[in-house]
Amino acid sequence: MNGAAARIDELRALIDHHDHRYHVDDAPEIPDADYDALLSELRALEVEHPDLVTPDSPTQRAGAPGRNTFAEVEHRVPMRSLDNAFDVDELRAWTERVRRRLGADAPSGEAPPTRWACELKFDGLAVSLRYEDGVLVQAATRGNGRVGEDVTANVRTIGDVPDRLADGAPPVVEVRGEVYMGLTAFAELNAAQEAAGEKAYVNPRNTAAGSLRQKDAAVTATRDLSFWAYQLGEVVGGPEQGSHLGTLEWLDALGLPVDAHRVAFEATRHDLDYEIDGVVVKVDDLALQEELGFTARAPRWAIAYKLPPEERTTRLLDIEVSIGPGGQATPFARLEPVFVGGSTVAAATLHN
Repeated sequence: MNGAAARIDELRALIDHHDHRYHVDDAPEIPDADYDALLSELRALEVEHPDLVTPDSPTQRAGAPGRNTFAEVEHRVPMRSLDNAFDVDELRAWTERVRRRLGADAPSGEAPPTRWACELKFDGLAVSLRYEDGVLVQAATRGNGRVGEDVTANVRTIGDVPDRLADGAPPVVEVRGEVYMGLTAFAELNAAQEAAGEKAYVNPRNTAAGSLRQKDAAVTATRDLSFWAYQLGEVVGGPEQGSHLGTLEWLDALGLPVDAHRVAFEATRHDLDYEIDGVVVKVDDLALQEELGFTARAPRWAIAYKLPPEERTTRLLDIEVSIGPGGQATPFARLEPVFVGGSTVAAATLHN
């Protein structure tokens, strides 16, 4: 138990550090795959030792705090994160859990009890847009899932985001979606940076996040950001929706940008003009979504199937050992620096 407790403490400290580097400093030190591995190990240890779970554990929260540069916005409907599946077996296990929760008794391998909605998982920054009487009145980042940052002025500069919805919009509609920077826009921005003798940006995702958090909205306006809508938050007076796919069609009719891809293939991920890191699978029936409910940080009716990260070959320079707060020794590799997944990697943990 002592060894597990020490490793849990070490993992929480590592994840908090990398959350800060990503969300606050806009300077991540490790690629997503390594971060996901740390979070997965922590989650597995907490399942084995539920008495060690604490409310402030990274597994119990939906996001991370921002820079505190903007006013706070309390989300009327929490903006939760998604649980991940890293291979087909994990995805299949999730569908079986959904079946069991819904009381389905169909043998394994038969059709699921309801229709699944599949969407691309965009690699950007989650935001919530609030429209009142069809007019955009507020935009906020996800933040910690309960409280985000007010980025209304910056979001108004994004051409994809309408200031006013089409006729028939309800009194209140909150739209959740992703702000991102397209690959063409990213290449053009870096070309301009290089022409001006400035440092090039590392990847579209971090550049989009940094651009949206500019204190001066005029700077954000020069960054050619884009937006996809994919979910509803609070709605007052809107039409009754029966399915997730039907909701997307309604958002499209209101004039919001909705991605047309409903099925994605790993082999074609680089044919798109924006980055994705997986596919989101959701129970399509909204009544069943409500029945399934949520955990502390994520919906039980949705999961992100993460595509394998890009791989690069490099040279192992040395193996060293770090000593955690509880005295546990964790080996890690010193590598010849290699650029992979949008980050330069010079070290890798070897705890597995």
